[in-house]
Amino acid sequence: MSVPEQHPGRRVHGAHAAGAPEPAEPSARLHAARARAQHRLTRQRRGRALRGTASVALVMALAGALFTANARLAGGTDTRQPQDLAGLQSNEDARRERLAERVAALRSEVDALTRQQTDTVGLEWQSAGEAYDIASGKVAVTGTGITVSLDDAPADGPRPAGTGPDDLVVHQQDLQAVINALWAGGAEAMALMDQRVISTSAFQCIGNVLSLQGRRYSPPYVVTAVGDPAELVAALDADRAVRAYRSWVDVVGLGWSVTRPEEPLTVPAYDGSVDMRYASVPAGTEVLPGLVADGSTATSAQARQEDSEG
Repeated sequence: MSVPEQHPGRRVHGAHAAGAPEPAEPSARLHAARARAQHRLTRQRRGRALRGTASVALVMALAGALFTANARLAGGTDTRQPQDLAGLQSNEDARRERLAERVAALRSEVDALTRQQTDTVGLEWQSAGEAYDIASGKVAVTGTGITVSLDDAPADGPRPAGTGPDDLVVHQQDLQAVINALWAGGAEAMALMDQRVISTSAFQCIGNVLSLQGRRYSPPYVVTAVGDPAELVAALDADRAVRAYRSWVDVVGLGWSVTRPEEPLTVPAYDGSVDMRYASVPAGTEVLPGLVADGSTATSAQARQEDSEG
């Protein structure tokens, strides 16, 4: 049996026998391990980057949807929303003014279409009478008259002992006293601030702010009355509630002035609703000159109640 020739001094042992490959150097193994780790790290980073990009895209899409929905909801309104009560009130007042103008325009359009329809069918559009049109506020009125102005007491005015904050402001009953006195004095038409006052007008004072038909006003409050100036002034002088208010003018400095303009005064037409919701007029009552209630003016609430009971 022959034995392979071996190199002098070289040992042959197990896998290191002749023909087996040489083992890798330690530095090569370390380099390969680092390469594999770097590859895994790169893949992890790419995965996180893709997930982050997808998340950002989703957030942007949701934000865009929210902005679009908000723009649609706020269409036609002021999208800048104030953060204080005064600003919110101002925004609501402006919105109410826009809606009131829209309502007035629609009411005028309805009247015009009604006249057109009556002409089409051969009917004649007739008014119930001049007195009715004036009393109901359907038409503007121009003529001689007076203006009455009421104002809160100045901050630096006199303060007698026992005077309280309520004595320094114009109250609802003060305005009511002036308006009732002017009606009694024969006023043909009247306006409080820039609004027509009719028999169903109601106003309310909230603190030192006047609320009339959804609008709010600050003093001074101006009442305009068309009628005989002398009779109107005499009615103010004769009214007990008005005299009580004027007694406080000298005590605490409440504002009071009556003027008789040389130029004719103009009172605008009434632009609010005249439909009764809760009130009814007893049969036989003269609502306006020549107009007597027939007992058929039941309120809508009463009618609904009768329907439900039936």
